[in-house]
Amino acid sequence: MKETSVHAHEVIGLDIRGTDDEIVVHDITKPLYPYPDARLENLDCIVHCAAQISVASSMDDPTMDSMTNIAGTVNLLELARRTGVRKFINISSAAIFGNPEFLPIDESHPTKPLSPYGLSKLSAEKYALLYGEMFHMEVVSIRPFNIFSERMEPDNPYAGVITIFIENLLKDEEIAVFGDGEQTRDFIYVEDVARFIDICTKDGVQGIFNCATGNRATLNELIDILAELTGKEPKVKYQEPRDGDIRHSYADITAAKRLGFEPKFSLKDGLARLL
Repeated sequence: MKETSVHAHEVIGLDIRGTDDEIVVHDITKPLYPYPDARLENLDCIVHCAAQISVASSMDDPTMDSMTNIAGTVNLLELARRTGVRKFINISSAAIFGNPEFLPIDESHPTKPLSPYGLSKLSAEKYALLYGEMFHMEVVSIRPFNIFSERMEPDNPYAGVITIFIENLLKDEEIAVFGDGEQTRDFIYVEDVARFIDICTKDGVQGIFNCATGNRATLNELIDILAELTGKEPKVKYQEPRDGDIRHSYADITAAKRLGFEPKFSLKDGLARLL
């Protein structure tokens, strides 16, 4: 991420790898204090997006998952408290909820993760909120639902279903749907997520917020929209449902709307931008 000006602030990227001098290259599982880079000494706000995000990987290697998602978060929180950062924005996950007990899912919904990944993201969220209370720091934890973005590569194991479906469709390959395709998700376009994060950087905003559209779409509806936008005829192959897959999920975004957030992109609009 290049340094740029967002609302008169300089933005600095930190990642485990980088191609130039405009990113601080560091592994968050290693301490960030003392500073690995002088640019980390005078931060106003940290937006913490770094994570291990594969449910399957968390099942295979829970230790790696917890090191990245829990210890990595604590290392960033320690940097924040030791340098007087005023705000810490933690990007959590809807995976912390587990199987929905009611719909739509609001922020008070019970949290019963179904994987080490979901548990590690919930633990990271709780660490962030505790640090906020202990060290008088404004903390926001954002729980995104199903984000889709141009930067999700189809050959990446972390790619979402939208990216995979588009790749299959454009190559005239079969689209594998586990179950009957009537399962629902709350898909949100990445620009709406970025706008909500921006809202949360404002002074005084604290707490836990869902980040979604508040609307649900079935996988069959998703395929129909993609077929319309691409002019391609989908070759759908329905397979047995996978163990542990959640049937229905969508968010209540009343709390986010109170902050002035309103998604700008419908599912179709976001897909058109992506394509």
